[in-house]
Amino acid sequence: MQRTPHHRSGSRRGLAAAVAAGALTASLLGGNAASARTDPGAPESMATTLSLPSPPGGANVKVLVFHASATEESPTVDAGIAAIEKIGLSGPEAGRFRTVASDDPAVFTNGKQLGKYNAVVFLTGGGDVLDPEQEAGLEAYMEAGGGFLGIHDAARTEPYSDWFTGLVGARPAAGSPTSVQRATVEIGDRQHPATKNLPLEWKRPDKWLNWKDNPSGDVHTVARVREITYKPGTSANGWDHPVSWCRDYDGGRSFYTAMGGTVDSFAEADFRDHLRGALDWTTRISQADCKATITSNYTAEKVTQPNQPGKNDQIGEPHGLVTAPDGRVLYIGRGGADSSVPVVTDWTDPDVGKGLGQIHVYDPETKKVTLAGELTVFGNKGGGDELVKVEEGLLGIELDPDFEKNGWVYLHYTPHDKLDRDKQMAVRQVSRFTLDLATSKLDLSSEKVLLKWPVQVHSCCHAGGGMAWDSKDNLYIATGDNNSSGFSDGYSGNNPQPNYKGVSFADARRTAGNTNNLNGKILRIHPEDDGTYTLPAGNLFTGKEPDEGGGKTRGEIYVMGVRNPARISVDKSTDTLYAGWVGPDAGAPSTTWGPAKYDTFAAITQAGNHGWPYCMGNKQPYRDRNLPDPGKPLGWYDCDHPKNESPNNDGLVKLPPITSNTIWYSPQGGGVDYPRDENGIPSYKVEDQKELLPWLKGGGQATMNGPVYRYDAASTSADKWPSYWDGKWFVGDFYDDTQPRHAVLTDPKTVGKGGLPTHAESLKEIIPVGADGIRNLMDWKFAPDGSLYVLDYGRGFFTSDSKSALWRVTYKGGAATPAAKDLARKAAVQ
Repeated sequence: MQRTPHHRSGSRRGLAAAVAAGALTASLLGGNAASARTDPGAPESMATTLSLPSPPGGANVKVLVFHASATEESPTVDAGIAAIEKIGLSGPEAGRFRTVASDDPAVFTNGKQLGKYNAVVFLTGGGDVLDPEQEAGLEAYMEAGGGFLGIHDAARTEPYSDWFTGLVGARPAAGSPTSVQRATVEIGDRQHPATKNLPLEWKRPDKWLNWKDNPSGDVHTVARVREITYKPGTSANGWDHPVSWCRDYDGGRSFYTAMGGTVDSFAEADFRDHLRGALDWTTRISQADCKATITSNYTAEKVTQPNQPGKNDQIGEPHGLVTAPDGRVLYIGRGGADSSVPVVTDWTDPDVGKGLGQIHVYDPETKKVTLAGELTVFGNKGGGDELVKVEEGLLGIELDPDFEKNGWVYLHYTPHDKLDRDKQMAVRQVSRFTLDLATSKLDLSSEKVLLKWPVQVHSCCHAGGGMAWDSKDNLYIATGDNNSSGFSDGYSGNNPQPNYKGVSFADARRTAGNTNNLNGKILRIHPEDDGTYTLPAGNLFTGKEPDEGGGKTRGEIYVMGVRNPARISVDKSTDTLYAGWVGPDAGAPSTTWGPAKYDTFAAITQAGNHGWPYCMGNKQPYRDRNLPDPGKPLGWYDCDHPKNESPNNDGLVKLPPITSNTIWYSPQGGGVDYPRDENGIPSYKVEDQKELLPWLKGGGQATMNGPVYRYDAASTSADKWPSYWDGKWFVGDFYDDTQPRHAVLTDPKTVGKGGLPTHAESLKEIIPVGADGIRNLMDWKFAPDGSLYVLDYGRGFFTSDSKSALWRVTYKGGAATPAAKDLARKAAVQ
């Protein structure tokens, strides 16, 4: 580094004066000469403007470390300069650079010298360190394509400058903690050179700044500090607490990290790697995408129109969607009628609950909607209590892996003509139909029924419905437990008493907890071309288990113990199954009965039992109840050795052990957990709880699992979401209030084993919430072109209305920066 020994500030100032005076030779600094010019229209204090090379610096990369302070110089300055110098002199040759340190702001009005630097690092303290002309020089440097890296207290520099506020991204809030505390930093960007090599969860000590205004959405945040791991002070920012971010700013590149508030930080190998990556980008050694989470780069628009009066020409009661390889979107209506059509609730009427399950096709090329077909379903009884309404109907849709050749469409539905009105039983089935690829019309006569099973429909709710394929062409089918929650006070659905003509409708041990019942499950089958199916290896049961006398398992079951898995997805890159299901209705935990309602998401890597109705969340048990008085509790369920001792069970008594889930939330918060006694039973006292996932909160809750995004580098689509989102799992809720609409990261080492997500990013600005946005998210899938389609259910229930719509969310942020032609060393394109 071109300076005298850095432990003496005065010596650095002397060197800086030499830099500002142009004493360093052009051969030492490299690059082209620059000249000053005068703008006669500028105020006197701003009269001198700079002529700078565009972009500044060159292949002989140089970094200026500017460390002036209007207050006492921080003790971190010497450590910071030494660290940056060492970074520049180490590592692969293509990433090396020279360093010059200065605390003389005159360098910013000397274009001949300033133009030699690829990037400027502000290792500054607080207060005004630049006069207006010097700030104008820094601004001109950025406009020419320069790079800026701010470290920790740089956010306190130039406190009265709006332009500098934009450059650093945010200002510290009063009440930020001043002590050094160990905390966990969540690394959300796994591609930026500043973070791609860091741990997913980076535990380190530092001084943690809070922000007056949270910059998320205006900058691209690459790392957040997890506030529950330290004491954030009175001005805490909450779960979304950015700590490092970047953005393309005023023609240049700006990176800021709030870390580096201690001398010891600069001796950390990981922190130096963080700075190295930031400097790689700001100096133009490498490219990076610093636009991916800036909300203004996304556009959400409706692609369907409101239905014409009395018709469902555009959309039915929204219930699911799938995207075809050619870009068409097929979406289904469950079966609720147009609000002008009366419903039939009288079980003596042959038309009770009769409705139309509708399949629409949106073609992005023509921007036209076609009503592809209608199925007559049981599922139109309107609203009311759980002994009136139903959630049956047309519940799920998938396309055959060879859809482009055969036009096969799989529909999961409840046909009206198989309804037993006397016993109030129905049949659920998965059928294959053929779509005419030229006309987008469904041939209803082509139906082949793959799989069917009985469901009780005396009471509502929780029908499930989602379907998905894995890479081996296995079809996953999500089925709900279809039980009322009104007879257990909203806790475990394990009341054995209520029944209709001998069939229990409030005991999920008959369904979800039963190894011999297909309800409350995620099934996995391998459809064959002739309309039959075979069973893939690796399901939870073979169907031929000899246990307890045999005949007590179903080989289709891949996952048991799920309540209402309306939406599932499979990431074909890993064949991990992702699912979400709605919980029961208890608004608060009970020391007698167990946890409050938990809505649940799970990343599932192998067949297993996910708990309902015995245990929820991270193996938090419910209390058993049984005859003759189900209002009195028995013992707590054993999550590791569950038993189904319900009188309504016709499956195994001894069940597979329960696997913890990935995400759960209740009205009290996300990832709620409690201290446990010597037997592992949580206290279930609100005052004892801790939130392991503070980015979540419930109330009215209805999980809507989403996809894992996979970026296609070969795609030429101008609308595709950027590679930043690659591998992120989209989780959402039907409601848009405080509930989730996030992209999360999981740890490959713990995913599928109950490991919590390592990072979450809100999508509520990108996928807009609110009355005029996507308020009631029903389903969401990425299209082959990388854009996202989202179904908004509308504002009523059991019908469609003017807000029911298919939306498309596209990205217009552009390519990574700097442009390949502007890289300092062209061979370093990433």
